[in-house]
Amino acid sequence: MDDTNLDSIILKLHDADAVKFGEYKLKSGIMTPIYIDLRVLVSHPALMNQVASLMYQRVQEEGLQFDSVCGVPYTALPLATIICSRHELPMLIRRKEAKDYGTKRVVEGLIREGDLCLIIEDTVTTGSSILETAEVLYKEGLKVTDAIVLMDREQGGLPMLASQGIKLHPIISMFKLLNVLQQSCVCVFFFFFFFFFNAPKSPKLTSPPELTSLRVKENSTEPPVAKKPCLVKLSYAERAGLPNVHPLASKLLKIMEDKKSNLCVSADVTNCEELLQLADSVGPKICMLKTHVDILKDYTEGFSQKLQVLAEKHDFLIFEDRKFADIGNTVKQQYEGGLYQISSWADIVNAHVVPGPGVVKGLSSVGKALGRGCLLIAEMSSQGSLATGNYRQAAVKMAEEDSDFVFGFICGSAFSMRPEFIHMTPGVQLEAGGDVLGQQYTTPEEVIYNKGSDVIIVGRGVLEAADRLKAAELYRRSGWDAYTKRLSPNSN
Repeated sequence: MDDTNLDSIILKLHDADAVKFGEYKLKSGIMTPIYIDLRVLVSHPALMNQVASLMYQRVQEEGLQFDSVCGVPYTALPLATIICSRHELPMLIRRKEAKDYGTKRVVEGLIREGDLCLIIEDTVTTGSSILETAEVLYKEGLKVTDAIVLMDREQGGLPMLASQGIKLHPIISMFKLLNVLQQSCVCVFFFFFFFFFNAPKSPKLTSPPELTSLRVKENSTEPPVAKKPCLVKLSYAERAGLPNVHPLASKLLKIMEDKKSNLCVSADVTNCEELLQLADSVGPKICMLKTHVDILKDYTEGFSQKLQVLAEKHDFLIFEDRKFADIGNTVKQQYEGGLYQISSWADIVNAHVVPGPGVVKGLSSVGKALGRGCLLIAEMSSQGSLATGNYRQAAVKMAEEDSDFVFGFICGSAFSMRPEFIHMTPGVQLEAGGDVLGQQYTTPEEVIYNKGSDVIIVGRGVLEAADRLKAAELYRRSGWDAYTKRLSPNSN
């Protein structure tokens, strides 16, 4: 694709006010200083034709194979129409709402089961709009493997869609757009100073360093997570029965459904007897007990056996929060040997992705045969954590490559759209806040309902309560209420 032509299109989009600067809220809920408004193209037919030509050019360059084309409603519909009309391609129209009269169809056009449909979109942030359209097409018996988009905001859409089997083909990246505008020095950017530096509200031409600052700000924004991804509309029981779900994940989901509990208590105590008493007390309220075995001052092999008996008695899983983070051979020995012999009693362990895929290979060489499972640490609840951005994407990639052993993530919110992966969030308390050592606390409602996570991990909220059993029931009920709320047909 000719860079000169692409640069010209970017400048024309700016001139047509399709690139806006200020403070805007995206569909995903994130606030951004840059808004791409391609709805204005309908008033600029020459530019709209040029954009459509660029998109079809990418189709040809990629050699994409498809039987029909569908534009994501509504902004991409005119672009899809131009492409299909010019090149005599079959087109489908997806309605956002089904008609309550006539055929009552959601997708208009000739539909043949098994046909491959190419999706056209104007802008991608998280990729949720493309996925929503794909899901509608799937229900009609169609297949979707590719999507063409004019503008990729580079905020998580490409890897998310890839995880769903849809390859995204962007024409313009946010980085490219800002570079072109910076070089031309055409942007008026007084909003940038007001919203991000509290400067006076006076119009001012943007100099290259100032635009560079915005580029860093925009592209360092964490990939936003839709408030309630599509997968959270599935119940725990429904997800437990999915064909690709890990057996241990299926067992956990069934426990959660049966006990009406998405609560994991973090048993951060230093005495074996106290830990066993805690497990016996709160066992009926939890789906999982998280341990730090290496902080126990009086650990014996008999302790782990007693804990397993309690887990069987109260129907919960044992999660040893070991956070493995070494080369494959070392973590293999740490997992199966030494004083603790973790693989012999812990259903679940977790690992950092810093060492690369070898850490999972080493753990799975021991745990897979025993029916164990692993969680990857994609995010942490401590202030200033470096587990962000590309780190999280690496965790997703590793999980997908070893999904016969890895079945979920430790994270702040749900980000994988694959329902077989379970998201577990630590740092949960009934009151949001933090401690002097950097721990950040989030409420069960925020974690389960707003951020789409599956399991709340509660430590001090239970351990420091005067009545631990009463506190556990309070968290169990709060987490479950948030879960049933998000399943409600009226939740959005």
